[in-house]
Amino acid sequence: MTIRRISALLLAIAVFISCNKDLNQIADKIHSEIVSIDTHTDTPLNFLDEDFDIGKWNNFDSTHSRVDFPRMKAGKMDGTFMAVFVGQGERTAEGNQKAKIRALEIFNALHQKVNLYPEQAEIGLKAEDVYRIKESGKRTVYIGIENGYPIGNDLNMINEFYKMGARYITLCHTRNNDICDSSTDKNGPEHKGLSEFGEDVVKEMNRLGMIVDVSHISDSAYYDVLKLTNTPIIASHSSIRAICDSPRNFDDKMLHALKENGGVIQICILSDYIKTPLPYPERDSAFQALRVKWNYFKDLTDEQYSQASREWRALGIEYPKDLATVSEAVDHIDYVVKTIGIDYVGIGTDFDGGGGLADCKDVSEMKNITLELLKRGYNKQEIRKIWGENFLRVFREVEQKRKI
Repeated sequence: MTIRRISALLLAIAVFISCNKDLNQIADKIHSEIVSIDTHTDTPLNFLDEDFDIGKWNNFDSTHSRVDFPRMKAGKMDGTFMAVFVGQGERTAEGNQKAKIRALEIFNALHQKVNLYPEQAEIGLKAEDVYRIKESGKRTVYIGIENGYPIGNDLNMINEFYKMGARYITLCHTRNNDICDSSTDKNGPEHKGLSEFGEDVVKEMNRLGMIVDVSHISDSAYYDVLKLTNTPIIASHSSIRAICDSPRNFDDKMLHALKENGGVIQICILSDYIKTPLPYPERDSAFQALRVKWNYFKDLTDEQYSQASREWRALGIEYPKDLATVSEAVDHIDYVVKTIGIDYVGIGTDFDGGGGLADCKDVSEMKNITLELLKRGYNKQEIRKIWGENFLRVFREVEQKRKI
């Protein structure tokens, strides 16, 4: 290599380093002036493990956890919705009671863990809380419920969960429940959308000022919700079907209906919803065998759940996935912006529930998304909207229409 080529290469490297340094500085400044909110994590499942400490840095490679308060600070994340998740079980009086008890157990663990660190974080109840809490140098923890199953058939439970801090409910999960059909139930639709009880659930959520979350629900249930609700809705962790053809994702018709409603889709950074996974039969068989072994994670004791989680993580190491990248995730944001505009998109990672990218493995690396947005020409005001203001607009309107 000639001296001239070496000089040119060194100059190119210097320019690259300088540009990245400049982008980092710009990203840091933007994050100091905006609020950033992740609208969906399953982190509370970690709280059932007595050894998990949300107040310390938990190395991902050793713990496989993706969210804690020090890592939120490092990743410039001001707030996160932590989901009280209960997997779908038997839809009987006994099954509903078990789901309710499990939900209350997770609620209590969440409050206890967060309250251990009043100097690091605070539970938020209103849209405006995140601004006040950020000013105090702390992280905001909001609470959602993933899967309306713990409601059982008792509308009063919605108010009970609201009083415990829940501000949205994802109406169902991967299987149909008494509220609505799921987008992924292998048995197909049962209610052809919302059930009659599901209609009452949506009305009660509107009345209480609780956000209706349509991630996981079937397309028919989605349109039923839009016909019924008097407030904007959210998809707390969903992506785009035109890019990744999953029934969990939104097609263009759904996006346009979302804009008409005034809601927001929070792009999920779980790889299988970002890009179509390549065939990996050995991995699929291993994970299916584990599901069968642990009764599809239903009716497990805390000890059994912890063991099953360890075995699940071990399989992930043995059969590593080809993870999507931040760039591929931002393609989904671009698509929403080009299709319906900048005002209807945000981010919901699904961390600790499967979310994570090759270059954004945990919350400490969330600034990488901002860096990619900057590289694509998004300005501060647009990044402000994506990282929180679009969602907070919905949150405020739902609060304002509360009728009690």
